[in-house]
Amino acid sequence: MAVPSVSAGPSLGDASTATVPAQSRESSESRESPESRTCPDVRARITELRLSAFAGHRRVGFPLGSVTLFAGHSGAGKTTALAAYEALARLGGGASLLEAFPDPLACVPQRARPDAGGRRGFRIGCTADGAEGPVRLDIAVQAEPDLRIVGERLTAGGIVLLQSALRDPGRRTVQAAWHTAGSAPVTRAPLPDDRLGTALLPLRVAGKTDGQRHVLAAAEQMVVALRSVFACDPRPECMRTPVPTGSGRLLPGCDNLADVLWRTRAECGRRHGLLVEALRAGCAGPVADMVAEPLSDGTVRALLDRGDGPRTELARLGDGELRYLALTLVLLTGPGVLDLDAPGEVPDALRTLTVLADGLDRCLDPRQRRELLRTAARMGERGHIRCVGAVSDASWAAGVAGVTVVHLDA
Repeated sequence: MAVPSVSAGPSLGDASTATVPAQSRESSESRESPESRTCPDVRARITELRLSAFAGHRRVGFPLGSVTLFAGHSGAGKTTALAAYEALARLGGGASLLEAFPDPLACVPQRARPDAGGRRGFRIGCTADGAEGPVRLDIAVQAEPDLRIVGERLTAGGIVLLQSALRDPGRRTVQAAWHTAGSAPVTRAPLPDDRLGTALLPLRVAGKTDGQRHVLAAAEQMVVALRSVFACDPRPECMRTPVPTGSGRLLPGCDNLADVLWRTRAECGRRHGLLVEALRAGCAGPVADMVAEPLSDGTVRALLDRGDGPRTELARLGDGELRYLALTLVLLTGPGVLDLDAPGEVPDALRTLTVLADGLDRCLDPRQRRELLRTAARMGERGHIRCVGAVSDASWAAGVAGVTVVHLDA
């Protein structure tokens, strides 16, 4: 498989078996119910992120649990790891390379040396678990002189299900071969060099043989796991003013928080009750309810009901309270309320939403951090929502069951 020449520091061995010395699991895995011990979890979810050569990361694999915190000082690579995950998610949803990596040169390791053809690039991958067992995806991307995928491999159960390589640099295609296990062991065909081949397989594989059906099932598991990702970074400065009523789907910046509360309060009383309970623990003063109020100009505003006192507009809340409110709402509402292109043809019971939250602890006080983490852990126990966040210090997360801490600066 033709790959760009990438060099970024000393060799640490094979990327598939390398471990991260700075990484540790500080708290126990999530508690298992008797049902979970007897019934395998068939929901598609990403369980490992691999950065073989990506920005400041070299030959590392990060395990991802129901709640995972990347911890480290500024510049340790926390944001880079989440950006890599989000880029893979975009590719899984059918985005082009440029849409997934708007600044591809920033993804190339700083000390990577170009080969004789002036080519440099990066390598990235992940593992999706589910009904098909662990399925691995690894891609090699050429960042210069032209942005293109030069190699892709999808494997499961020790079988290479899809492999592609750049054979002719003058063409905007890669030569791909996928497992058939019929009269011919593989099928070969060109695929675009700016799209993830795994996401295109359902359009190219007939599914007539057991081998082809295995390829389709593994590709579907990977794509479903990658598409079920919501990158979230609440912006308090955009949440304080009334917003127009719209789709009721929460944006990544949570700008339209009031519109979403207007919808969720009416649609699901149980989840709204859980939100109010969480706000009592994370907001100053008494909280009896969170209400949304339509205004005469067609906008809607959100207010805290203090019970026996006047209602408090969101404009009066601090940045920490607003971020805490928004992140808690994200964890409690699920994919039906979030603005993401989820695979609608797949039942909710067969997929797991993953929330990516860079700066998860930003502006939060110790009480808010603990309550938010407990909420994430409780939702993770059910298996429907996972959370991957970046924090500067994770010492406050010690002792919370179901939380995996990855230290990047040890």
